[in-house]
Amino acid sequence: MAGNAPHGPETDRAGLLWEAAAAGDEYAAVDVVLAALDDGVDMESLLMDVVAPVQARVGREWAANLITVAQEHTITAVNERVLAALAHHPAARDAARTSRQARESAAGAARAGGRVTVACIDGEWHAFPARILAEVLRLRGWTVDYLGAQVPTQHLIAHLPRTGPDVVALSSSIATRLPAAHAAITACQATGTPVLAGGAAFGPDGRYARLPGADAWAPDARSAADRLADAPPPRPAPSRQAVDDLPHLDDQEYTLVTQSAPRLVRHVMDGLRERVPAMASYTPQQLRHTAEDVAHVVDFLATALYLDDPGLFGAFLTWTAEILTARGVPARTLLPALDLLAARLTDFPRTTGLLAYGREALRTAGVPAEAGPAVDVTAVPSPAVDAPGGSA
Repeated sequence: MAGNAPHGPETDRAGLLWEAAAAGDEYAAVDVVLAALDDGVDMESLLMDVVAPVQARVGREWAANLITVAQEHTITAVNERVLAALAHHPAARDAARTSRQARESAAGAARAGGRVTVACIDGEWHAFPARILAEVLRLRGWTVDYLGAQVPTQHLIAHLPRTGPDVVALSSSIATRLPAAHAAITACQATGTPVLAGGAAFGPDGRYARLPGADAWAPDARSAADRLADAPPPRPAPSRQAVDDLPHLDDQEYTLVTQSAPRLVRHVMDGLRERVPAMASYTPQQLRHTAEDVAHVVDFLATALYLDDPGLFGAFLTWTAEILTARGVPARTLLPALDLLAARLTDFPRTTGLLAYGREALRTAGVPAEAGPAVDVTAVPSPAVDAPGGSA
């Protein structure tokens, strides 16, 4: 089948890969990329311009309600097999060997034979971007320790003395992991190891990498590899930043909202039962999903408090409104939850300010405030790869 794949630019190959992955045909999907190798496409271009765009498309298609969650998982699973096939291909080993030899022979190549640890933040299960980074760095001649998804910070720190990496590359796709990212960045730096942050959780311009003190940031794997090749971050002085040194955290609102999150969810659920009569007929599964969705709103609220960034919360709410609209659910179903949270948190000025900002963001996005017919609120989605601070 590989020989039958039509020749064309990487965008056409990405389309072919998408079709094969959407059909759940991993053999056809692998054939697409192997045919590209036969046609002379270099390994890094395949990873960055074919494989990565297909994974990014998963989030866009799901957000537009064009694929189901099951299809999302299918495409991701096939794409992971494609990535593994490329990583194990002799062409990848040859490219890595050539890059390493070139670095070692370059005059004054002080970074020849450099080592990188690539890991996802604790709680971050979107590992695909980190795996892409690991493979691109290997192609560039780095020795890579790839630790995968959801790496607890204490285990990451225990790993560093054994391998002595020049830099730790931390990946996170969902913004609610940013407090954990802050802890991991600080802990790595306490060992004298610089941190390169990447992934959509850190914002499109890296603002949420700079706030917790990451030594460098890159928007994608290719940029990260270029950044490390051009000017690798210097080793920091140990323990240069405390985890709790963000001044706005002195008011304890983040801590108190986080600790009371389960009670807040119960309060909102009780209030929604009064405001949404249709909930009286919900099944246990529908009620569970609704509670999970309310918990996501609280999680993003807490993260916005941690970062002192109303825009993060507003962007999450407007994104959620778009998802609801795509599924035929009135976005105004978000407003009662915000009102119930505000009524419960009147003693928290920053928090109530964030909730008011979120309400205004929804209004600006065209979400009507007036009451409408009772609707099913269980379609409020879990944050996925295309959420603000989310990427495949």
